[in-house]
Amino acid sequence: MKMFLFALTVASLAVIGFAADLQGKKSVLRHVVAFKYKATATADQIKAVEKAFSALPSKISEIKGFEWGLNNSPEKLNKGCTHGYILTFNTEKDRDAYIIHPDHKAFGGLVGPLLDDVFVIDFLTKE
Repeated sequence: MKMFLFALTVASLAVIGFAADLQGKKSVLRHVVAFKYKATATADQIKAVEKAFSALPSKISEIKGFEWGLNNSPEKLNKGCTHGYILTFNTEKDRDAYIIHPDHKAFGGLVGPLLDDVFVIDFLTKE
């Protein structure tokens, strides 16, 4: 009888685990960044920032996804931000490693003096 209950428990746990896997993908961390450039930032400086930010995924292995684009919202609620970036990390720990990574710090040194404002929000995805 004990063996039967043990087998039933193991089978139940397997079904629960399988059902959890079917409910959807694993949560990931999204790091959303928006830049508002100073009026004095030149087109060449902004292009250099775009290029440098786009290069970070090849330098920082914790970055699992990277997308960016220019604001084109007709709602006009961007508060002056023109450039949006979304970085994907598997975990908060990976995001934290990115934040202190020397290549991220160097990027901050490049972009910081050109910015009038920056907006950052991080969240774990939910379905």
